[in-house]
Amino acid sequence: MNTIIKQMKIIPVLLLGLLLSNTVSAQQTLTLKEALNYAVQNSVKVRKSKLDIDGGRYKTEEIRAQALPQITGTAGLTYNPIIGKLVADFGGAPQSIKLGQNWNSSAGIQLSQQLFNQTVFTGLQAARSSEEYYNLVSQLTEEQIIELVANNYYSVLVNRQQLNVLDTNIKNVKAIEKIIATQYQSGLAKKIDVDRIKVNITNLQTQREQTSNAITQLENQLKLSMGMPVHTEVNLPKTELAEVTQLPQFTDSLSFANRTEIKILDTQDKLYWLQRKAYVSEYYPSLALTGNYTYSSQSGGFDFLSSNNTAIGFGASAVGLTLKVPIFNGFLTRSKIRQADVDIKKAKEDRRESTNSLNMAYENAKIQLRNSLSTITAQKQNVQLADEIYRSTQNNYNNGLANLTDLLDTETALTEAQNSYNQALLNYKIAEIQLIKSNGNIKSLL
Repeated sequence: MNTIIKQMKIIPVLLLGLLLSNTVSAQQTLTLKEALNYAVQNSVKVRKSKLDIDGGRYKTEEIRAQALPQITGTAGLTYNPIIGKLVADFGGAPQSIKLGQNWNSSAGIQLSQQLFNQTVFTGLQAARSSEEYYNLVSQLTEEQIIELVANNYYSVLVNRQQLNVLDTNIKNVKAIEKIIATQYQSGLAKKIDVDRIKVNITNLQTQREQTSNAITQLENQLKLSMGMPVHTEVNLPKTELAEVTQLPQFTDSLSFANRTEIKILDTQDKLYWLQRKAYVSEYYPSLALTGNYTYSSQSGGFDFLSSNNTAIGFGASAVGLTLKVPIFNGFLTRSKIRQADVDIKKAKEDRRESTNSLNMAYENAKIQLRNSLSTITAQKQNVQLADEIYRSTQNNYNNGLANLTDLLDTETALTEAQNSYNQALLNYKIAEIQLIKSNGNIKSLL
């Protein structure tokens, strides 16, 4: 029944994967939410972390088996070419007695059940904690994939905007080239002006080619992080990179109780203590119930299966308790316990460092958000101003009131302002993702 329920839960996931696959192929559009959900379902790292969960569950079953009855069956067949004899003196001449027969066979079963073994019982506790650990690691892997895919996604969008900027600039410069070419033919422009504008166009086209190749590489990186085949064609909507006008709400006192990293450290700390407890349990005695039954038969020939069987058979059984009391093992257990104490102390230091690192990431994200928003506001105004200067200089150039150097300088300034604005948008989005992650809400992007 549980298997059927699990299969029923998998069916919607498969249908969603097929639906997304059809959507990507048909519409050629991939939103951030779709990309993140696709990554959570198809990322190789996420899938491997799910397999680790299964492996942890099987490890628990392995340790649990040590606490269950251990039953072993045995069977044996022995041929004795020469039978030993026993010499006895019954008051007369010594006599020899043959011990056994040429053919001996036996079959038996043995049972062992742990009644008290603190090491095994502690191992079961550790195994259950290990399952919790693997679940948390899988959750952390999903969060890391979400962060990675989101960062890659916004990188593609920003580079595409920069490509649009270059396309616009190339279009504008080519329009200037036509004007200069006409002026040159009319004797109103110099040959050096024609050459300079051609050099400028060539440089812009080279930048465009480099940016286009960079976008392809970023798209491939995005698809790789998503677990999507690299040859799949995708298109990211422009509306995903919206304009930023205000900062998100900050928290004065940040709690890391819901951070997966801290939960993993808590589980690791529990495992270290259980490991120490397992070492201490080696000082405890262990008690086991044992039992066996064996049936043996002997015959002068191999006629165990014949109708005129002459074999003599007999059974034997025993039931007992086995108590093992550790006395001295050369301080081996004491050394293990002290090593476990060192691991526990190191885990405390790791936790202190991780907490400080998470605080640093949160504070840095707030600083980056403030800086990026300030840069976005300034560069937005700067782009408008640079565009006005460029158009004014272009008009003056057309009327002979400005030279080509001024026009090209204003065009370069406009390009730099636009690229700075796009880069500020990317920095803001990456910092925003880090802030969401610091609050433990990275899955809200799904």
